[in-house]
Amino acid sequence: MSIAIRTTLLRTTVVAAATALCAAISTLPARALDAQWCKDVHIRFFVGGAEGDAFGTIVYNGAKQAAADLGPKVDYIFSGWDVEKMVQQLREAVAVKPNGIAMMGHPGEDAIMPLAEQAHKDGIKMMYQNVPVPKVVAAFGGGYVGAQQEQQGRALGAEAFKLAGLKSGDKAIMIGPFDNESRGARERGTVAALKEAGVDVVQINSVTEWAADPNLAIPVITAALLNNPGVKAVGYPGGQMLGNVPTYMQAAGRKPGDIFNFGFDTSPQIVEGFKGGWVQLTADQQPFMQGYLPILSLCQQVVLGLAPMNVDTGAGFVTPQNYEIVSELAKQALR
Repeated sequence: MSIAIRTTLLRTTVVAAATALCAAISTLPARALDAQWCKDVHIRFFVGGAEGDAFGTIVYNGAKQAAADLGPKVDYIFSGWDVEKMVQQLREAVAVKPNGIAMMGHPGEDAIMPLAEQAHKDGIKMMYQNVPVPKVVAAFGGGYVGAQQEQQGRALGAEAFKLAGLKSGDKAIMIGPFDNESRGARERGTVAALKEAGVDVVQINSVTEWAADPNLAIPVITAALLNNPGVKAVGYPGGQMLGNVPTYMQAAGRKPGDIFNFGFDTSPQIVEGFKGGWVQLTADQQPFMQGYLPILSLCQQVVLGLAPMNVDTGAGFVTPQNYEIVSELAKQALR
């Protein structure tokens, strides 16, 4: 066969394939533009915390907005940040065989892996939010919406060192779920950044119940401050505890500004903490997006055959100088 004939055949094949692809794709936008275009899709969405939880409420509001915009049937799963409960609830979710599941990554790779495998076998699309599980995603697919844990933790540690005016030899306290391999990577990153700068860091391992009721941590934090009178900074693992800083400081007999208090997330309570001079720094991970985007991605995967989303929501830092920009949205549980 001559080169000219082969070229003509190849061009004809390419044109035919492109025409067929365009014909297939041309039916998608019309469906996507219809109101409630995802109405035939069933999703189970993990909120993470309990109902009314400061952080979980923002995630929940994002998920509800996505459901209202797109139309899927969504079952909202509340776990109280209990990783064992999350695993059992994920097992139940897979058994129901919805079209998609949006799962918090807190239980970690080993716990989620066999259930992700079963979901894959059953054709259930998966998304993960808040805590990444890269090995699970590599093995059985899915996407991730949330901050990169260690990266965000390190960035917060470096920012706290700078803004607090810390120097080598100073002492700080960092609270976090250090025993949790996946979820604790963020706070371990903060500790690493501070230690690399020469700061002496006292680590306090947090328990699940503190996220549900941050007042339970009062005795532990008060004792830590009394036993370490030279502490210049205290870091907290989430918005529930960071929003409770005034209570911790007052219980320890400290005044606004005596200690540089920093952590993660925004909430109405954290906004008030900034306003009162109790809170000096927080890393914003935009939980509304962690609610909205996993549902959007699952709808796109199921209805349009698109690839899963991967979005880093770690947006930056909130300080006394800029907190008013997000204050109104935070009060509405949207930021």
